[in-house]
Amino acid sequence: MLPTIPADARLYLRPVWFVPSPFGLPDGAAARMGNGLLWFQGYELTALHGRERVARVTVPVAAFDDAIAALPEPLAQRARTLAANISAQRAPLVLGERTIRFDGPQVMAILNITPDSFSDGGKHVGDPQAAADAGFAMAAAGAALVDVGGESTRPRAEKLWEGDEIARVVPVIERLAASGVPVSIDTRKAAVMEAALGAGAKIVNDVSALQHDPRAMEVVVAAGCPVILMHAPSAGDDPHDNPDGYGDVVADVFDHLEARVAAAQAAGIARDRIMVDPGLGFGKGLADNLALVNRLATFQGLGVPVLFAGSRKRLIGALSNEAPASDRLGGSIALAFRAAEQGAQMVRVHDVRESVQALHLWRGLADAGLSAI
Repeated sequence: MLPTIPADARLYLRPVWFVPSPFGLPDGAAARMGNGLLWFQGYELTALHGRERVARVTVPVAAFDDAIAALPEPLAQRARTLAANISAQRAPLVLGERTIRFDGPQVMAILNITPDSFSDGGKHVGDPQAAADAGFAMAAAGAALVDVGGESTRPRAEKLWEGDEIARVVPVIERLAASGVPVSIDTRKAAVMEAALGAGAKIVNDVSALQHDPRAMEVVVAAGCPVILMHAPSAGDDPHDNPDGYGDVVADVFDHLEARVAAAQAAGIARDRIMVDPGLGFGKGLADNLALVNRLATFQGLGVPVLFAGSRKRLIGALSNEAPASDRLGGSIALAFRAAEQGAQMVRVHDVRESVQALHLWRGLADAGLSAI
């Protein structure tokens, strides 16, 4: 039985009780997450009224329809929509001659052309060919996508003129795209998006979810390209600015991303061209970040592929005697593996070879679980 929940509550579902395989279970006892390899037997249902949590219960998949029938109709419909989104097929990204499928987690490689990024600032700046060579190595190591960025978004990073950002990224993108490497552009600026797409980038990855630049949405719509909408608490110059904090961080981030997906669709971006990123580390404390990792599967309720970016992030150092960014490989791999367990369709990483190997292991374990009789 569900508790009494007000009709105007905010409702969320998280897949729980994962199982290696649906075989051997009664019909209807397990549901599949998207078109991936994860099956689960329960939904954690959370309801918030304002900032107050009024319910958190686990409902078996087999009893889900009967349980939500007791809810007020708007909430019952909301629950049905979220459940359908969790199990909906995630369409592949068709990027010209390349296609990225989401039947298993994919790797996005980070290629920063910046002097001041928190982890690898200065490593590739000033030498487009060396930067491109690093991108080629990432693709050869198994990255499905190389994410090229020319502006640091670390806390309190200096503002960068769009012309300088274009000068950093375009020569690198041109070299990678000419060799057939799928490239995304990590930027908040419409002019940079236009220049990067013209140079051969296929995807826009915007930490402000197309809110920082008033022209960003129209650029993506006109290009017809896929877009990654990330959560940050501020669309201003510092994406980490968050004076009000969160009530329930997972619910608040979900609401923001749900609204941005709706805005993108209303503007003319097809739903199957949208990905989301909960923005780990952006205006979020340690407790917030851990909650996002542990409840990452909630974001499958948006019905679009989820990108997880935990590589070398601050929470690893916070749990590892303040290890510097360069010494966070173990934590980065652990987070990528955890994200795969929670259904992330793509992970964004600095250490491509090691991450690909870890996800190959995850895939092997999942395949073995499904094939065991």
